[in-house]
Amino acid sequence: MRVRHAVIAAALVLGVSGCGLAGAQTSTIVGKETMIVGVKIDQPGLGALKKGRNEGFDVDVAAYLARKLGAKNVVYKEAKSSEREKLLQQGQLDFIVASYSITAERKVKVDFAGPYYVAHQDTLVRAADSGITDVRDLAGKKLCQVTGSNSWRRVKEERKVNVSLVETKTYSDCMSKLADGSLDAVSTDDLILAGFARESRNSSVRFVNAPFTDERYGVGLKKGDVAACEAINRAISEMYLDGTARELLGKWFGPTGLKLTVTVPQFEGC
Repeated sequence: MRVRHAVIAAALVLGVSGCGLAGAQTSTIVGKETMIVGVKIDQPGLGALKKGRNEGFDVDVAAYLARKLGAKNVVYKEAKSSEREKLLQQGQLDFIVASYSITAERKVKVDFAGPYYVAHQDTLVRAADSGITDVRDLAGKKLCQVTGSNSWRRVKEERKVNVSLVETKTYSDCMSKLADGSLDAVSTDDLILAGFARESRNSSVRFVNAPFTDERYGVGLKKGDVAACEAINRAISEMYLDGTARELLGKWFGPTGLKLTVTVPQFEGC
């Protein structure tokens, strides 16, 4: 698998079409001096707003990609899970890097470059709740449902686990409700959970450590910008081959002990 990824990466970096990043003349965003990028502001480790500054793995990836596309300035804008497609369709954002899993349903509305990382869905519970060791142990429990996110569907609809859903607007709200007992579990991508676990100042929460899906984080684009998609895929390959991806993953998630993947993901194709 590593050899296959290396071959794919090499082809993308060289540019099968023979064009450099700046050569994608038909793109609406490649070469823009200032790019507006959608990120999360409430996901520690991935995208968070701290003292007026955006920070996290997704934010750093967005900055790297924007530079590779030719931008000199990057403006970050919040991209809530429930609003991502609308923001792209209306042209309010040039692209989105916001734990945006590639799904068939979303690909009808927007395009994706990448993935730039493949996460895995896991579950976070209160440390004292030792009875939950697998997703199926959530039966009869209260599970967080974030508006616009598909993570709860993986549990209730795909695996038919009989959970009671507690709707919230953000994963920050999930964590608050987990702490005060309003719900029993938060199940979503392991990078999201790792960020929250790292931010926790005590041992009040724990990982179930039983991943059960692949979540392919894509770069969201307005429908039809194939040139931008191809340019971003080349940039993602470079990010892994030049060591930047390894550095950024270690910076934001190394201390959590989460097993990280540092090889080029297999791309969807544009």
